[in-house]
Amino acid sequence: PGGQHVNRTMSAVRITHIPTGIVVACQDERSQHKNKARALRILRSRLYEAEKRKQEQERSKTRREMIGSGDRSDRIRTYNFPQNRVTDHRAEITLYSLDRIMEGELDELLDALVEFDKRRRLEQLARDPGALMEK
Repeated sequence: PGGQHVNRTMSAVRITHIPTGIVVACQDERSQHKNKARALRILRSRLYEAEKRKQEQERSKTRREMIGSGDRSDRIRTYNFPQNRVTDHRAEITLYSLDRIMEGELDELLDALVEFDKRRRLEQLARDPGALMEK
């Protein structure tokens, strides 16, 4: 709307969100104030969508890390009764005392898992220093 009047007035507005670099321009209305209000609404919705998309990507990344691939190779522990052996594939430890572990003597296995968890958290902290603060 506006016809020739749009060409004769200085009512266009361009807003730049400096942290993200998102630019919104609006010249639909005759009034600069209305154009500014409309541009701010559009900018707000674009920022909201960008943040929503970012959070969704983060959430799906976290889920993928938790779930793994679902492949048979994503094994956690192997109990081999003929060889009296337990292998924890995450902590990369093999114990030849399956009978004791089955009776509840889990200290050696738990110690290895605690060390594995510490290593995993340190690696995660090295990659993303703010990641552990969120949990």
